[in-house]
Amino acid sequence: MNIKDFRFEGKGRFSLDDVRTSLDIDKDEEPRYEELTAQNTLRMGELQDKLYAEGREGLVILLQAMDAAGKDSTIKRVMSGVNPQGVVVHSFKQPSQTELAHDYLWRAVTHLPPRGFMGLFNRSYYEDVLVVRVHDIWKGYAMPKRCLNDGRDTFFERRYKQIANFEEYLYDNGYRVLKIFLNVGLDEQKERFLERIDNERKNWKFSAGDIDERELWPHYMDAYERAINATATEHAPWYVVPADQKWFARWVVSEAIVDVLEQIDPHYPELPKEAKDTLARSRERLTGEGR
Repeated sequence: MNIKDFRFEGKGRFSLDDVRTSLDIDKDEEPRYEELTAQNTLRMGELQDKLYAEGREGLVILLQAMDAAGKDSTIKRVMSGVNPQGVVVHSFKQPSQTELAHDYLWRAVTHLPPRGFMGLFNRSYYEDVLVVRVHDIWKGYAMPKRCLNDGRDTFFERRYKQIANFEEYLYDNGYRVLKIFLNVGLDEQKERFLERIDNERKNWKFSAGDIDERELWPHYMDAYERAINATATEHAPWYVVPADQKWFARWVVSEAIVDVLEQIDPHYPELPKEAKDTLARSRERLTGEGR
């Protein structure tokens, strides 16, 4: 199985009807995939250390999904091997009044990591073409009429173009953008919601509003499909990950991250001669102590 099987770069037409939420891999395979994920986590840590030391390129990972798809657990498991010093994590919640007073990409820009860092967005600016589209929130925006009067389709077509241009801008300025959609099935989501209700330790995860959003499932799938088709590019591809089996989804996500880090191919900086001479003199002083 190849990571390319889950990558869409904008060539042809993407349809969620053509991809599965589960590959129905035998449960006996879970330990093997967990071991593969652990190996990837170690490799990720090695590459991230070089990325941080070199400080020339940054990686922005966007994690999008419907509720209960496993975003938080994926972040916890897959990112366990990286150095927190070189990672910036941000969860995008409902925008504040300050954020709404700016353009919708503003809050994403304010949380971009420095080059040399990995930035992980739990949800992202894509919410502005997903939930905003599904609930028609855009109609109430405090924006000039010229921005709103051309109708729904035009409003979001402009946003797709803006997002694609923004991601190309990031690439041109030293960042890779990795976009992941954890594609959970409707039936699997139901089972996970029921578990949150029935398991006292998971009650805190459940919100009655999740059921309201679930009833809008077809509208969300349409919004995701439109966004993926309009913004997938060679430099900012989408990875559509079957998420019904969490342990398999984590492996795919870890593979995608390792793959892009290996494309970056970071190296530890080569010290100039003067710095190497300083190291040599420092070593002589240390080894000469106590003689």
